[in-house]
Amino acid sequence: MDDKKLKKMLCEFNITIDDLKQTAACVRYDIEQGLKNKPTSLKMLKSYIGLPSGAETGEYLALDFGGTNLRVVLVRLDGNGKYSIIKKIAKPLKVPGVYDFIGAQAKAEDLFDFIAGIIAEVIDGDKKKKYFLGHTFSFPSSQTNIYNARLITWTKEFATSGVEGHVVNDLLREALIRQGFGNVEPIAVINDTVAVLLAAAYKSSDTYISSIYATGHNTCYFETYQGSDGKPMIINLEIGGFDKLVVNEYDNRLNADSELPDQQRMEKMVSGRYIGELFTYCMQDLFAAVGKIHFSSIDLSAILNDEETELPVIRKLIIERIGVEITRQEAENIKKLAAVIVSRSARIVAASFCGVLWHIFPENIPAHNIVIDGSVFEKMPLVTDNMYRTLNEILGDESANVRLVLENGGSVLGAAVAAAMNK
Repeated sequence: MDDKKLKKMLCEFNITIDDLKQTAACVRYDIEQGLKNKPTSLKMLKSYIGLPSGAETGEYLALDFGGTNLRVVLVRLDGNGKYSIIKKIAKPLKVPGVYDFIGAQAKAEDLFDFIAGIIAEVIDGDKKKKYFLGHTFSFPSSQTNIYNARLITWTKEFATSGVEGHVVNDLLREALIRQGFGNVEPIAVINDTVAVLLAAAYKSSDTYISSIYATGHNTCYFETYQGSDGKPMIINLEIGGFDKLVVNEYDNRLNADSELPDQQRMEKMVSGRYIGELFTYCMQDLFAAVGKIHFSSIDLSAILNDEETELPVIRKLIIERIGVEITRQEAENIKKLAAVIVSRSARIVAASFCGVLWHIFPENIPAHNIVIDGSVFEKMPLVTDNMYRTLNEILGDESANVRLVLENGGSVLGAAVAAAMNK
C-alpha cells in the first residue's frame, strides 16, 4: 500500500469550509438564475402542485412507479396529517423466466395492462365506486400540468417500447378502460422527490425542502415566486446536475468513464451509486491493483462500522477483493479514506441545502424541517453528523433552527396527497 498516495488522497477529498460556503452561494445563484429563465446547471422543473394544508381527507389510490418493484396502495387520509393504509400490493415488473415488462421486447400496452391488473386487485375488482389516483413516476419527464407527465427517456435499465414520448397517465387510463375500470381516474403525477415533500408537509408544517439521498440524489423545494406572476408550487431542482463544485482527479476519472460524461457532476460526488466507485479508483491506485475490483457504498458502510481493535471486517474485505493481506494500521488508513469520501458527500449535500435555505429565507431562517428519504442518509455512518456540522459552519446560530428529518415511504403517501389536492 502506497502511503504517499494515501496522504495525497486524504487531502484531495478533504473539502474546506470556504469551498462549502461557495457551493451554498452558487446553489442559491443557480436557483435565482433559473427563476429568471437564465442559464443554470439546475433543471428547475415545475411540479404544478403546491403544499398540502394537512386537512386533506378521503380514500385515494397511490401508484409508486420508480423502479422494477411496483406498488399500488389504497390510502385513507384522515386530515390533521393522519392517514392509514387500507390495502397494499407490490409486485416486480420482471420475474426471470416468467414475465418481463421492462425489456426492449415488452410493449407499453402489456406493461400498463399489468399495472391496471394490480390496481384492480387493490380495489377488489370494484367497477362502480369512483377512485382518484395519484402517481409517483420517477423517470425523466416533461410536464405542463399536474396530469400530463410525458416520458422523455427511460432510465434504470427500462426499455419498454411505446412509452417514451407519451403521457404515462394516458397510457394508464387506456389500460384501465380496456379492463373495465373506467371508474379509476389518474389525476396527478409527481416525481419521487416531490412526493417526499408532499408526504412530510401533510404531516407537519414548516417543511419546504425535501431530498432523496440514496443510490441517486435530488432535491426539491416550495417556490413562492414572490414579486412575480408565477403560481406558487414545488420546484424539482434535479440538483444532481449541479456543476459548480471543486473536483479532484478521482472525480474527473469517474466522470470521464461514466455513461454520461459531464452530466450529473454533483450526483457523481455524493450519491450511493458513485461514492463506492470513487473509493474503488483510490484502492486501485493504493494497491496498484491489476484486474477489475469493485467496492460499493455498502462496503463503505461496512468499513466505517468496523469498530473492533484489529479491524477484521476491513482486512477480510481487502483479501476478498484485492487478494492482499494488510496490517491493522493499513486497515486504519483505509477506514480514514472511506471516512473522508463519505464525509465529503454529506458536507456537499448539506451545503446545497444551505443555498436553498438562503433563497427561501433571505433574511432569517425560521424553525424548519428538511425531509430526506434514502439509504445513504438513513444508514451510512458519519453522514448525519457531518451534515449538521456543515449546517452549523455555514449558517452559524441559525443552524439551530434546521432539523434533518428522515421520511420513509413518502412516494406512496405523497401520491395520495397529490390526488387529494388535485381532486
